Amino acid sequence: MSRKIRYGMVGGGRGAFIGAVHRIAAAIDQQIELVCGAFSSDPEKSKASGGDFFLPPDRCYGSFEEMIKGEAALPADQRMDFVAIVTPNHMHFPPAKMALENGFHVLSDKPATFDLAEAKELAALVKKTGKLYGLTHNYTGYPLVKEAKDMIAAGKLGKIRKVVVEYPQGWLATRLEASGQKQAGWRTDPKRSGAAGCVGDIGTHAENLAEYITGLKISELAADLTTFVEGRLLDDDANILLRFEGGAKGVLHSSQISVGEENNLNIRVYGEKGGIEWHQREPNTMLVKWLDQPMQVYRTANGYLGKNAAAATRTPPAHPEGYLEAFANIYKNFASHIRAVISGSAPDDVALDYPKIEDGVRGMAFIEAVVASSQKNAAWTKLDC
Repeated sequence: MSRKIRYGMVGGGRGAFIGAVHRIAAAIDQQIELVCGAFSSDPEKSKASGGDFFLPPDRCYGSFEEMIKGEAALPADQRMDFVAIVTPNHMHFPPAKMALENGFHVLSDKPATFDLAEAKELAALVKKTGKLYGLTHNYTGYPLVKEAKDMIAAGKLGKIRKVVVEYPQGWLATRLEASGQKQAGWRTDPKRSGAAGCVGDIGTHAENLAEYITGLKISELAADLTTFVEGRLLDDDANILLRFEGGAKGVLHSSQISVGEENNLNIRVYGEKGGIEWHQREPNTMLVKWLDQPMQVYRTANGYLGKNAAAATRTPPAHPEGYLEAFANIYKNFASHIRAVISGSAPDDVALDYPKIEDGVRGMAFIEAVVASSQKNAAWTKLDC
């Protein structure tokens, strides 16, 4: 197969933040090309946005329905291969459902859907259609995150006992949404964000990272949600105790009112023999701690790392790789899987290493369990997966 994988985008037009991140990530490895889009719910804005990206006018659609129908009618050698969904949460499910039903693969921003019922319906549809579905939990794309996952899977840290994962931000420490700021507006609106604010936006990243690295599933949790900013309709701070299958215990803290914090995602995992510590602010370094020897410092792009970390690395040691490159690894692996499907070959392990619909269902189950637990004064609540 000697061509790029083609995609269309839903959302991400003028004034959007995450759409540009997706487009950059998709382009980094030169394996994927944007061929069409429905970039806004406003048809004129959508078409103007498509012009910004130098797309042909007839591939700039006024709605996602128009795009999916129009692309499905094109010859196979011209139409898009997958749809990238980069809208607010309430608009994840409708285009994903329609795309799958019309024969297109889907790569969606997280969380997967507006609620758990939609996520389960989407999972059933993915299974029925046989199409691929990916979710951009982009922090799993970092090389040292993959190294940590492989170390734990190989038993190097022994049986996992404790997981501490944190994602504090401070950008919503005031009622920014009242100023008309677009990103704050939809994230704090229950009609667009869903049942949770902070937990749905960044708490799900922490949940997914903890499960990805450890290979363990959260079985139940006890959550305390708070809305500190007066007048805000959704949570802006969360403190959660976790119980994992197999007996490990955990603590998850996510906050958007932690003044002075940026995107300070970090994780510590402790086993019987050792532990790891990784910070997203310094993603090319991981601390590895041992019961009976000095602490080690692992660095990205060095030869002692495993094949999955190496496959996620693009530059020599000390040349910084970060957020965009990690995001690009999700796109690269997803595109490689599509390429294997089109060519009729078996995808390798690297191509399969991206978050899937099962992760999306777990993320929505996590959100709903957190909200339910907090409403019951932090009662222990099982995940409905």
